[in-house]
Amino acid sequence: MSTAVDEVALSEVERIKLESRGLRGTLAAELASEASHLTDQADRILKFHGSYQQDDRDQRRELKRAGLEPAYSFMVRSKLPGGVLTAEQYLAHDELANTADGTLRITTRQGFQLHGVLKGNLRASIRRLNESLVTTFGACGDVVRNVVSCPAPLPGGLRDEVIAWAQRLSDATLPRTRAYHEIWVEGAQVTRDEAEPDALYGTQYLPRKFKVSFAFPDDNCTDVLSNDLGFVVIAENGTLAGFNVMVGGGLGTTHGKAETFPRLADPLGFVTPDRLVAVTEAVIAVQRDYGNRVNRRRARLKYLLDERGADWMRVQVEQRLGSALAPVVPVRITGCDDHLGWHEQADGRWFRGIWVENGRVRDGDDIRLRTALRTIVEQYRPGVRLTAQHNVLLTDIDAADRAAIDGILTTHGVEAIDGLTPVRRYAMACPALPTCPLAVAESERVFPGIIRELEVAFAEVGVPSHALTVRMTGCPNGCARPYTADIAFVGRSLGKYVVHIGGNPEGTRLAEPYADLVKLEDLVPTVRPLLERYRAEALTGERFGDFWSRVGITPIVRPARSAS
Repeated sequence: MSTAVDEVALSEVERIKLESRGLRGTLAAELASEASHLTDQADRILKFHGSYQQDDRDQRRELKRAGLEPAYSFMVRSKLPGGVLTAEQYLAHDELANTADGTLRITTRQGFQLHGVLKGNLRASIRRLNESLVTTFGACGDVVRNVVSCPAPLPGGLRDEVIAWAQRLSDATLPRTRAYHEIWVEGAQVTRDEAEPDALYGTQYLPRKFKVSFAFPDDNCTDVLSNDLGFVVIAENGTLAGFNVMVGGGLGTTHGKAETFPRLADPLGFVTPDRLVAVTEAVIAVQRDYGNRVNRRRARLKYLLDERGADWMRVQVEQRLGSALAPVVPVRITGCDDHLGWHEQADGRWFRGIWVENGRVRDGDDIRLRTALRTIVEQYRPGVRLTAQHNVLLTDIDAADRAAIDGILTTHGVEAIDGLTPVRRYAMACPALPTCPLAVAESERVFPGIIRELEVAFAEVGVPSHALTVRMTGCPNGCARPYTADIAFVGRSLGKYVVHIGGNPEGTRLAEPYADLVKLEDLVPTVRPLLERYRAEALTGERFGDFWSRVGITPIVRPARSAS
C-alpha cells in the first residue's frame, strides 16, 4: 500500500488515527473516568464509533463567565443502510430518546441521531442499539459512512434488491478492528496495543469521510451526484443489469477558501452487480493511497478528481481490478420522489410516507409526532424506513389498517401531505445551533419561520405550484445539501447567510451564489425580486431553478433590506 505523504507532513488528525491502535486510543479509559467530557484526541477517535462530543452553545458564554465548564453532551448516530429498521429497532431508538433530549433526529443520510446524551449514558445507549442489531460504528469518521438507497418498497422489486446491495456494501466496507465491540458491546478491558491490519483502510483509514449512494434514473431521492461514490441503477426488462458508477461528488466547502467548492460526481463506467464490491474497494483504495492527508479541507475524493480527472481515476481503478470497466450506459436522471402519502407495495400491502419537519421527531403542543409514530409501531408492527429527505415511511401495512393509522396521525395533529405547500414539503435544514460545533449561524430553529415567510411571498407574487427545494444550513459544510437546491441559505456568520439560487430537485445542477452576508430578517426580501422576475418571464411549465439556470444568475453586492 502506498502512502500519500511523508509522515512528517501528516496533519494532527492523521497522527491521532495512526497512533490510535485500531481506533482505540484512550477512549475506554476516558469513558470510565468521572470527567464529564473527553479529551480532544479521544473525541477524534469517538467519531469513528458513531458519536460526536458537543456542548450547549446557548449556555457556553454564561457558564464560562461563571467559571464553569461547558454543558457537555454527546450525539449518537445510527448506521442504517438504506434507512431500513424493524419495528423493534425503531422502538429501541424511541426508548433511548428518553435519556437524550426527548427527540429523534432523522439525518439526510437515512440514519437516526440522538442528541443530548450524557457521557455517563453513552456506553449504555450504544450497547442498547447493538442489542437491537443496530450499529453506530462508521456512522461518523474517516470511513465509508451510512450507505444510502431509495427506501420505498415500490412494485417491481428492484428497490428492495438494491437495498440488499447497499447493505452488502455497507458490511464489506465496515472497519475490521475489534475496538468497537471491545469498548461498547463486550465492555472488556482493552489489552492489545497493536493495531490490527485492515486490508481496506490500513492503519490511518481514509483522509476524510466517504459517502456512498444508490439511485434510480427516474428517482434520485438520495442525491446520488453529491456523493464520493454513486451507483445509478440500470435495469433491463425489469431486472437489475448493473450500475453506472459515479465518482467525486461532495458538497462541503469553506467560506473564503477558493480552493474548496461543491462538486457533482463524474461518470466512471458501468459495473454488473457481481463486481460492485470490488469496484467500491478499488475506488476507496485510490482515495486511501492518494487523498490529501495534510490539508483536511482538501481531503475529500472530489478534490482528487478535480486535480487528476476521471480518466486518471479510471486507470487507477482498473489497475486494482485487473480488468477494464465497461462504458457508462447512456441514461439521464429525470426525477426525484419524496414518497409521501399512501402507496401500494408489490405484495399487495401498503406503505405510508409521513412528512417530518426538518427530520425532528418530537412531541410539541399541537403536533405529537413522536407519540403518534410510537403508537402506530407498537400496535401494528410495520417496517420503518427513513428517507434522504429526512422523512419516515411505515411499510408492510394491511389495507384494512390504513384508516386506523390515518386516524392516529390525525388525532396527534400530524399534518396530511395535501396540507403542505411545495415550499414546505421539500424543505430541509440541518440541526446547527445550539449543538453542532461547526455551526456559525442558526438553521433548524429559525427555518420554520423562514418557510412561512416564503409561503406568503410565493402566494402574493403568484408563483406556480411545483416541486421546489429550499434548504438551510448553519455552516458551509452542506449537511442539508444546500448546493443542489432551488433556493438555499448557507450560514456565513452569526445571523448572516449566503443565498444560493438555481439548483433542482433532481440534484443534477449546482446552485450559484447570489447574495452574501444577508441578514436573517432579509433572506426572504432578498429572494422576493427573483420570484417576481420568474413569475413575469418564465416559460410555460418552467420551474424556478430551471428558469434561473437558463437566464443566468447575476450576483448582487448588497443584500435587500427588510422594510423595518
